[in-house]
Amino acid sequence: MKIGNIDLGNRPVMLAPMEDVTDVSFRQICREQGADMVYTEFVSADALIRSIQATLRKLAISPRERPAAIQIYGKDVDSMVEAARICEQAHPDVIDLNFGCPVKKVAGKGAGAGLLRNVPLMLAITRAVVEAVHVPVTAKTRLGWDCNNKIIVELAEQLQDCGIQALTIHGRTRSQLYSGEADWTLIGQVKRNPRMRIPIIGNGDITTPAKLKEYYDRYGVDGIMVGRAAIGAPWIFKQMKQYLATGELPAISNHEKMQLLRRQIDESIDRIDEYRGILHIRRHLAATPLFKGIPNFRETRIAMLRASTKAELTAILDQVERQYL
Repeated sequence: MKIGNIDLGNRPVMLAPMEDVTDVSFRQICREQGADMVYTEFVSADALIRSIQATLRKLAISPRERPAAIQIYGKDVDSMVEAARICEQAHPDVIDLNFGCPVKKVAGKGAGAGLLRNVPLMLAITRAVVEAVHVPVTAKTRLGWDCNNKIIVELAEQLQDCGIQALTIHGRTRSQLYSGEADWTLIGQVKRNPRMRIPIIGNGDITTPAKLKEYYDRYGVDGIMVGRAAIGAPWIFKQMKQYLATGELPAISNHEKMQLLRRQIDESIDRIDEYRGILHIRRHLAATPLFKGIPNFRETRIAMLRASTKAELTAILDQVERQYL
């Protein structure tokens, strides 16, 4: 699969863009673990234009994480074009247009998945951004606004005609948010459309290496993007890549997994500061499958998620590793 001149190989596995999750440290670790491409957190076009420092920091891409895409969202042509030009100065491999974020503060203001209710504006934004920058432009969207408006088959052709070089489709409507089961049937229909020439990337509910392979075989997509299953488990990319290649899972010890979580903690603290770095990493600690199934773990989990210093959190993890892992 290729996006422009970027060759991602056969059946690539990508890290999905996730707000407050896909920071530079996590992206680097996921690449080391086998992710073929990574995406930044959502970048607000309006905040970028206003030079909000927290937003500008999201543009930082390290050589170790490439190929990497910066994903931007906004609700009008001019701001998205200006934001894309600012992003281009950070030298991403790809600029991705977010037409799929379902949360109210984004979609409710007409950005992200909100543009599924204004397709002419979505297409105008896409055409303008493609013309404004020299890096490949891609897009990520959903099946439609709700179950009565699943427009993705026609929309995919329209976005392709605007000049995007790949399309990622999340198998839910905006109204579903992240509930229910992702429906890949329309993703497969888009891929089978003989008029589609660009790569089609599927996204939604890919939680295990076996499911990844099954969906590649069943729907024939060019790439698959993994999101929530990677939170607190960056090693899932190593598992998925080896399973695709050999049908077997790699041996990854609990100690190795814990070391990756500890590294995330250290790098989060170094990147921000001790208190906010720990706050940021709590989402990964809460979601990690490493601690699931441990009996009588509730009090330890609460203590871990309430820790406010590195020393306190490290002591809890040391105890967990000695006692349970």
